[in-house]
Amino acid sequence: MTTSDTLNAICDAQPFVTRFMVRNLVTGQEIERGAHEETPSGSTRKTSIMMALLKAATEGRVDLDEPITYEKRLAEEVASGMLRYLTPGLVISLRDAVSGMMVLSDNVCTKMVLERLTLAEVDGYCKDLGMVNTHHRFLIPPLALPADHALTTVTTTSAADQVLLLQTILDAQTSVEAQQKLGCREDLCHWAMQTLKNQVLRYGIRSRLPFETLVASKSGRGKRGRMDAGIVYRNKAPLFIITAYTDQVPQAMPDGTPGYTVALETMGRLAQACWQDFQA
Repeated sequence: MTTSDTLNAICDAQPFVTRFMVRNLVTGQEIERGAHEETPSGSTRKTSIMMALLKAATEGRVDLDEPITYEKRLAEEVASGMLRYLTPGLVISLRDAVSGMMVLSDNVCTKMVLERLTLAEVDGYCKDLGMVNTHHRFLIPPLALPADHALTTVTTTSAADQVLLLQTILDAQTSVEAQQKLGCREDLCHWAMQTLKNQVLRYGIRSRLPFETLVASKSGRGKRGRMDAGIVYRNKAPLFIITAYTDQVPQAMPDGTPGYTVALETMGRLAQACWQDFQA
C-alpha cells in the first residue's frame, strides 16, 4: 500500500470530511485530498496574521516592543487562551502578544495584534502570497455560531494555502527571495519559525509522533471541526509539511465518542503514517 493509499484510507474510515495536503521535503512528493477546497481555518489563520504583523514591523508601521495594557473589554467573546482569566491591567509587549496568539492560541492576544492591523491588510497579504482560498472575515468568530454555519461566517483557508505559507516561512530561513516575498526581515523570519516551534499543544499532528519530535505548527478548532498545519522535523531537519482540516464533524460518533476526539485522532494518524513512510 502506498502512502497515498494509507492516508486516504484513514480519511475514508470516518463519516466526516478530511481535507489535507502533505509535502515530503526530502523527495518533493505531494499527496492531497481536497487540498484546494475552501474550509474553515480555525486558529490556523493566525500564522498569516503573525506574518502580516511582522511585515508591518519590518516596514516600521508597528513596534514589537510597544507595551499593551490588557483591558477587560479584550476578554469579551473570547473562548481560548488564559489572559481572559487574569486581572486587567497586565502589560505585555506586542511581541509577547504575538507569542500568546501562536503558542497558546490566546484570543485576547489575537485581539491585541489585530487592533494594530486591518482585516483588509491581512487578507490582502494572503492574496499577495498566492493564498487564493484564504479569506479573513472577522477579528474573532462569534461564540454563538451554529455547528452548521456557512463558510462566509468565518475566516476560511485551504490545506494547499497553508502549505504554501509554511513552505515560504521555511524557505525564508535561508532565502532572501522568500524573505522578500513575505516582506519580513531575516531576523523576524527566524523569530516566526521559532514561535511556530514553541506551540505547546500536542494534539492533532503531534499526538502520534515520538514525544520529543520537533514540529513548527499552528492548530485550530471551530464549530465544524478541528485543524492543524505544521512542519515536522526529524534529526533537526524538516521532513514534511502536513496541513489537515476536518469538517462536518458530528458532536458525537455512533459509539458516543465526541466527534472532535476522533477528528484530532485522524490528524494524528495522518502525521504518523507520513512519519513512518518518509525517510530523512
